[in-house]
Amino acid sequence: MPNTEPMTQRVELATVMDRLTVDALVTDYAVAVDDGDWEAYRGLFTPDGRADYRSAGGVEGDARKVAAWLAESLRLFSMRQHLIVNRRVRFGTLDQDTGDTARVQADYINPMRLADDGTASTAPDFVCGGRYAFALLRTDDGWRLREVVVQEKWRRLPEPRPAPVIN
Repeated sequence: MPNTEPMTQRVELATVMDRLTVDALVTDYAVAVDDGDWEAYRGLFTPDGRADYRSAGGVEGDARKVAAWLAESLRLFSMRQHLIVNRRVRFGTLDQDTGDTARVQADYINPMRLADDGTASTAPDFVCGGRYAFALLRTDDGWRLREVVVQEKWRRLPEPRPAPVIN
């Protein structure tokens, strides 16, 4: 019976390396959105990559269209911080080569601070949370996002400011 242990170890190491790379791509996604780096955001996607933010009141479309919408709508916020947690990674098969596709399900919480609200507070005044569904593809340039779907589950809006008292 042939010894297959070294081959198994190579496959396991490749899976670990893929998982680390996929995890880094999800982190790069969050950082690009939080920093407003729309060129980096677009570069994370495959040429046909799409995103769907409709559950959060946004748009659905190719990465270029969605990046333009994000740039405009997130201009309202001086501070953004996506926290992406509980990442579940599943690798798939494309053309009989294990590991060419991946799906990531991850929860998020996103505190944001409105720009120019006239207070000295740094606390977030808008917070939302939900779940991301990422579909990834291994390309010649490495792992890229083929699809991002946002499933917003909740949001907390800013407290209304009391009207000034006039004597």
